Amino acid sequence: MNRVFGLETEYGITVNGAETVDVVAESIELVRRYTDHGAHMKWDYELEDPHLDARGFRAKALMQDTDESAYYEIDKNRPLSFEEIKSDLVLSNGARFYNDHAHPEYSTPECTTIRQIVTQDKAGERILAECARRRNLKLPSGQQVRLYKNNTDFFGHSYGCHDNYLMQRDVPWDRIVSSILPFLITRQIFAGAGKMGVEGESSSSQPGVYQISSRADFFSVVVSIDTMNRRPLINTRDEPHVDASRYRRFHVILGDSNMSEWATALKIGTTALVLDLIERGQAPQVEIAQAVDANKSISRDQTYDWIIELKDGRKISAIEVQRIYLRAASKIEGESAGDDRQWILQEWENVLNDLERDVMTTRDRVDWVAKKFLLNA
Repeated sequence: MNRVFGLETEYGITVNGAETVDVVAESIELVRRYTDHGAHMKWDYELEDPHLDARGFRAKALMQDTDESAYYEIDKNRPLSFEEIKSDLVLSNGARFYNDHAHPEYSTPECTTIRQIVTQDKAGERILAECARRRNLKLPSGQQVRLYKNNTDFFGHSYGCHDNYLMQRDVPWDRIVSSILPFLITRQIFAGAGKMGVEGESSSSQPGVYQISSRADFFSVVVSIDTMNRRPLINTRDEPHVDASRYRRFHVILGDSNMSEWATALKIGTTALVLDLIERGQAPQVEIAQAVDANKSISRDQTYDWIIELKDGRKISAIEVQRIYLRAASKIEGESAGDDRQWILQEWENVLNDLERDVMTTRDRVDWVAKKFLLNA
């Protein structure tokens, strides 16, 4: 496994004890606390263009452009410059830390091993906790900043944890989409963070339903460049931040924020191995019928059988879909059996076996199961 990858995590933020909370202002203040001791290296926007689409064109407009315009009108009235509002920093470990609308966002530096990505993700948690501590020193007595590494405020708003992977540019985009979609939809059985309730829908909302994914409710199309409105299962944003003639950045937005280091490692590791299969032209061909609905049904299935329908009418479990990819990844030839690859394959097989036998046996490593166990206690 030889690939560059990284994570972007948006954190929920509020202030306990305050009558009203301007979450944008609090996000700005939190990020700026990193500079209290003089550390201040700014982000370079030169290589950023969120309108570039991986399908080979530049989108004229994004669904979130309207939201961006609304934020701009509000921000004009703040006593801060654009740079101060974004507070966009490059940290000493190579990470990016900034105010992303109403959320502080931490993006890991580029990583090439599973240990690196887990370490840098955990470093982000520590950095935000320290910034919150510094911010609390400046708040009135009785008020306290609270941060949440989750994906919803339970008022219809979702914020993301995006995993990113460097890929070869010469792999056809359509092949990437068809090959990885079944894997990503079913990955939630071991990478989901879990939550109570069904969101994003009106009359069919079910507050008592426990889901294995905290993000599945918020996806409504299969492929799109948007990330905030009409979210897609496969995002087409094309900002590789490297030589675009040779590489692309595969931007995965349907994942949950994980607290479990094991879940972070397996989420990134298995996805990287599947991308290896795709680049080699060896990925299994599994065609899921109604992918958006399947993504939600897996998350909401109270039996944990996770049965979905294929385009040819056959039924298959999410566990079996994952086994198909596991078997293919295990057969990759010419790949050294490095520590990362060996660990990923073994843990992948172990968790599928455990989920099939008794989901509760995975509560020591799978976030959604640990959360379910606590709720049942």
